[in-house]
Amino acid sequence: MKKVAQHLFLQTLTGIQIPTVLARKLNREGSVIQVAGGIVDLQDFREIVAISFGKASFAMAEALNDILAPEFQVEGILVGPDFPPRALPTWKSFVGGHPLPTKESFAAGRAILDRLARCGERSLVFFLISGGGSAMVEQSLHDGITLGDFQKLHFALVTCGAPIEEINVIRKHLSATKGGRLAAAAPRAMKITFAISDVPEGQESALASGPTLPDPTTVQDAEQIVRAYDLLPRLPPSICALLERRALSETPKPGEPAFARSHFELLLRTHDLTHACHHACEGEGFICLADNSTDNWPIEKAADHLLAQLEALKKDNPGRRVALMAGGEVSSPVTGEGIGGRNLAFVLACVPKIAGRKITVLSAGTDGIDGNSPAAGAVADGETLQRARAAGLEPSEFLCRSDAYNFFKLLDDAIITGPTGNNLRDLRILLAY
Repeated sequence: MKKVAQHLFLQTLTGIQIPTVLARKLNREGSVIQVAGGIVDLQDFREIVAISFGKASFAMAEALNDILAPEFQVEGILVGPDFPPRALPTWKSFVGGHPLPTKESFAAGRAILDRLARCGERSLVFFLISGGGSAMVEQSLHDGITLGDFQKLHFALVTCGAPIEEINVIRKHLSATKGGRLAAAAPRAMKITFAISDVPEGQESALASGPTLPDPTTVQDAEQIVRAYDLLPRLPPSICALLERRALSETPKPGEPAFARSHFELLLRTHDLTHACHHACEGEGFICLADNSTDNWPIEKAADHLLAQLEALKKDNPGRRVALMAGGEVSSPVTGEGIGGRNLAFVLACVPKIAGRKITVLSAGTDGIDGNSPAAGAVADGETLQRARAAGLEPSEFLCRSDAYNFFKLLDDAIITGPTGNNLRDLRILLAY
């Protein structure tokens, strides 16, 4: 069943292919595309500019190129986690850092802001945004904050245990590329954003820190989050000084002119992920149920809830194989110096809970990377605990030192896909049989 679970995960990835979805969304006929329920004639513009960044940046950029070619040429800036697998003519590429920004992240941020500053009323700008963009594209909003300062900031944020939407509130108020500021950088242009969401439903302004959306969060929100997670001692002096002086800059808000010709649409979201998984599970003969209620829950609480739901589903369908799927993320603060991520930690937390039972648990990131590990996630079943202890491995010890990857690597149960070129939310698949 571990192999079945991995097959279901790979089938799900196949069901959320970016080129197919983007072609359907734009539905180009000649020079006309469909956007937000209306139509846009590409011939009305003197230039088409595209800014694509995040873990799915290359797939999104190539898909847009293919849809508009050969009649319409795109001048683009591409920022991804790696060098693009193929060259895209007329695109300038950067390799941005993740989870921490790098010198190249700052160079990409500067290049994007400079290009947007040259856009006018007859410029059509496509923003193609996916998760990871907060670190890959960066530029300081305030003088005196260095790359090293931003690296310390990002590290403190991603290891403090705060959910992504709270982390990004702070980023927005320190960055020139976040919280609606990319839209504000080209105020007169028509702007179309397509996004692949790795944030909770309804919180799209947290995706890549909401670079093209009016920001509903405030300076006061950022200050409160700093206090709630006791972040001040972990931040560099330059940022501490801004906070202590209460000198953070407010982000662009709804109703500002920069958003008058701006359209935002989700290309893929959690519903698309669980729908694709549901289809894959039904194809293998499982009775299926989706439960996305555990978003941002601590791993122990999420594991107990989902396993209880799985047990209830099995009880309601005696003699049948059942599958419970959950999209979203779980909270797993870093407590040690090991290798792992929230998906690996979730499966590891389940290992003693499912011992001796006919249950298989998989959790993996749709981007193919979990935390600081080379794995997408892991899979375990009712025999995993016995196998681990026979090999001298104690799950609680690995969990305590945030080293879930090495636990599953030693058992050959880590899921290795490599970067997938996509980045929806994490997916958990629980099977009972």
